[in-house]
Amino acid sequence: MVSLRPSVSPDFPLHCYRANAASGMAVHDDCKLRFLELKAKRTYRYIIFKIEEKQKQVVVEKVGEPTETYEDFAASVPAEECRYCIYDFDFVTAENCQKSKIFFIAWSPDSSRIRSKMIYASSKDRFKRELDGIQVELQATDPTEMGLDVIKSRAI
Repeated sequence: MVSLRPSVSPDFPLHCYRANAASGMAVHDDCKLRFLELKAKRTYRYIIFKIEEKQKQVVVEKVGEPTETYEDFAASVPAEECRYCIYDFDFVTAENCQKSKIFFIAWSPDSSRIRSKMIYASSKDRFKRELDGIQVELQATDPTEMGLDVIKSRAI
């Protein structure tokens, strides 16, 4: 029998991990906590998550300060490796109302390893369910598919 239980780090209690039945990936509680801080308190502009294959878990790789721009975010996403990203996009509507939308971006560049693409694809839906409040989802395989123009057009 194969165990879906992640290897446990001594730094975190066992309840901090939730296994994903589809891929065997766990979601570290810090991922959910940082997302809630972004959503409720606007503590961050973006969050980049990565899968630690050895530990079989999704972890927070980087957070962006509220003052950072979309260009800062785009520069933080690795060009050759898959990632899950959350971006809090501020915009003004045609009626001159200030609004914000939370984007989930599944970044899977063509140049990344096939195994990595498969792991990210099989874990995505379960991971997204942990982050309640995502308003727009994008799947991107090259930078133009997640450019600022695409973000703007999907926000409206």
